[in-house]
Parts: sequence; structure tokens; C-alpha cells
Amino acid sequence: MNALYTLIDTILPFDWTEFTYMKNALIAILIITPLFGLVGTMIVNNKMSFFSDALGHSALTGIAIGVLLGTDNYLLSMMGFALVFALCISAVMGSGVSSSDTIISVFSSVGLALGVVILSATGGFAKYSAYLIGDILTVQPEEITLLAVLLLAVILMWIFFFNKFMLSSVNADLAASKNIHVSLLQNMFVIIIAVLVTATIKWVGILIINSLLVLPAAAARNLARSMRSYHFWAVGISLFSGISGLIFSYYAGTAAGGTIVLVAAVIFFISFFIGKRAEHA
Repeated sequence: MNALYTLIDTILPFDWTEFTYMKNALIAILIITPLFGLVGTMIVNNKMSFFSDALGHSALTGIAIGVLLGTDNYLLSMMGFALVFALCISAVMGSGVSSSDTIISVFSSVGLALGVVILSATGGFAKYSAYLIGDILTVQPEEITLLAVLLLAVILMWIFFFNKFMLSSVNADLAASKNIHVSLLQNMFVIIIAVLVTATIKWVGILIINSLLVLPAAAARNLARSMRSYHFWAVGISLFSGISGLIFSYYAGTAAGGTIVLVAAVIFFISFFIGKRAEHA
């Protein structure tokens, strides 16, 4: 980490580089935003925006389970519950008993309400409300290492399975005819989302994590003309939103997560009008 700190001090001309917490936040954003950009493309393609939002809401129940178990490490309880939660949603969606958005909405409501009820009954909900908005400025070096491992894992998954993921999302029957295990791939993808959401929610926040997953990918879709450019645009927009939002939040004295989302939202609306003009050109 010291080498990265020195590099940041050397390259960047900002006065905030003297603060270690800002350097940690910048490094974390350089890792988190490409993750959100990559995974967000498939979330948007698969129309799973509500799914990632539901997983964010389920984090409260994961925290509540950690409280009941008496653990101080809520990451493990959040991730464990999110994995079970995600696989349950996937299984119910696969049964075809109701529309996907209805099923996700039901699970999301249950996950949020259950967490609020348990936390309010075990010492008050207020002390856990920081998870609602997150704080990237609190990220620690060992947590940055975890994020780096997660980024590497997602990149490897994309290298080996992206084509199968893509075909399964476009035409499940065609994918099955090519001996692709569609249900297995779907479960793998929901596990990726669950791990990503729970691993970053402490610094991003329950209320806005879905926005950071969806907005860069949605903006990229307005601009891209191929799958390759779609990924480049998504990662680039996510990186730009993260870095510029962090810097702006420092000087404006605003919450970093919310500021990053607003930057991404502005880019989305700009890309929307650019895409509309390109269609009519």
C-alpha cells in the first residue's frame, strides 16, 4: 500500500492526497467501479435491476442475523444470507409461478422488513443506519485487498464464461440446445451479484448500491455499438463517475456515494440524448 500511496502523492496535484483515508477511498474506487461496470452490463442485459436492489435490501437481514449470532463481522452473515436469498429468488423465478418483477418485489420487501424488525428488537435500528448510505472513506487496506481479489475473480469469470452468460440471457432455449447448463449459469451469476453487493455495501450503502450498478451500464448501452464497446463504455463511465464524484464530494462536503450516483445520473441523461440524436441522424 505504501507504494500506491507514494504513486498517488506523486501523480495527483490535490491537497487531499495528504490524508490516508482519501487515498484508501480512491484506491477502493479504482477497484469497485470496474467491478460495477462489468457486472452492471449483464444486470442491465438480463433486466435484473430489481434483483440487485433486492439483494441490497436483504443486507439488513444479514446484519440482523450477525447481531443475533453475536458476531462483530457482519460481512460473513450478510454474505451468507445474501447467497441463500439470491438462490431462493432464482429458484422461484425459474418455477414460472409468477412474473419476475413480482417475485423479486416480494423477496425484497421481506428482506428489508425482516431486517428492520429484528434490528429494532435487538437494541435499536439507528446504530446500523450507516449501512443505508455507506461511507467509502472508512475503507481499510485489508478490505481493499478483498476487493482486489473479487475484481480478479470477476475478470476470470468474464474471460471463461461471458459468451455462455450472454447466450443464456439472449436465448435460453438455444443455449440449452448447445449443452449449456442455463440454470447453473444463472445461479453462478446471481452468486456473483450477491457477493459483490454484500462485499461493497458497507462503503456504498444499501440505498444507492443498485444505482451504481445500473447507471453506468445503462449509459453505456445508449452509446455502445458493439458488446466490446459496451463493456469499455460501462467500465469507463463507472470509473469516471467514481473518481470525479469522490473528488467533488471532498470539496463540496457531500456524501461520496450519493455524489458519485449523481455524476453517473448526469452521464446517463447526456448519453440518452446523444443516443436519441444518433438514431435520428
